Amino acid sequence: MKKVILLLMTLAILFSIATCKQNKSSVTRNLGGRIDVTVTNFPPYDFVRQIAGDRVNLTMLLPPGSESHSFEPSPRDIIIIQNSDIFIYTGGESDDWIERILESMNTDNMKILAMIDTVDAVEEEVVEGMEEDDDEGEEVAYDEHVWTSPGNVILIVEAITALLCEADSANAGFYRQNAATFTEELVLLDASFAEVVSGAKRNTIVFADRFPFRYFADAYGLSYFAAFPGCSTETEPSAATVAFLIDKVRADKIPVVFHIELSNERMANTISGETGAKKLLLHSCHNITKRDFDSGRNYLEIMQGNVANLREALY
Repeated sequence: MKKVILLLMTLAILFSIATCKQNKSSVTRNLGGRIDVTVTNFPPYDFVRQIAGDRVNLTMLLPPGSESHSFEPSPRDIIIIQNSDIFIYTGGESDDWIERILESMNTDNMKILAMIDTVDAVEEEVVEGMEEDDDEGEEVAYDEHVWTSPGNVILIVEAITALLCEADSANAGFYRQNAATFTEELVLLDASFAEVVSGAKRNTIVFADRFPFRYFADAYGLSYFAAFPGCSTETEPSAATVAFLIDKVRADKIPVVFHIELSNERMANTISGETGAKKLLLHSCHNITKRDFDSGRNYLEIMQGNVANLREALY
């Protein structure tokens, strides 16, 4: 409801700037020739950064360290979107507010990409022991965390590169070269995960948290147990869910219980304490801390850390 109210409040702002909005090609030339690229969260921010470097004006709307599923845009954020040459977002149910905002804008001079549209989207699933959200709508909910599979990221990078080249043909060669290098690194990352899984003793992972790794699990043939689906807004599990995960860790002698980034880790601490399983992070890259953001930490570095932690969980 708050996002709907916010949308209505900003319509007047958008209308007031619409009549004086310049053609984007002339605006970007006045800013030294760099196009304006706006993204919602960290994954597309880092992908654009790897491809375009400092040849674009890049803005990320989601503040580092904040919870993405509860993000609410400010009027300033909406104006930033309006003035973008390229706008990239995830897509899916959590981004319904974006669809409504874009419908209210004149997007004729804007190139728009929903990352979920670049891959074969899969439905969120509820596995044994997992709690469902109280909201039970009839619409199919697709898992939005498409970037957790390096194979998907290769497709996303291809789509982003195409948009950059269309919007800024003068730098197309630079973008394509960087994209090719980044893709080679993604292929190696994918091979690293595949190597870990191929030689593992087990193929089951346990999350004392939400599970935003459906695409990742599918890519490498992993089964999983978790407290909540990836896009759940719940953070406090029932006693039955905690008991189920404790029993599963004990019965299957699971050596590691995972949590995701920016989690309170309470459930992971409880399960680790009850079972002796080691608590480790499997980072979904949905967002990063301000410290990591300021230091320039990137997707490849984070996922290489996941390679090491996944190995510990499966061996």
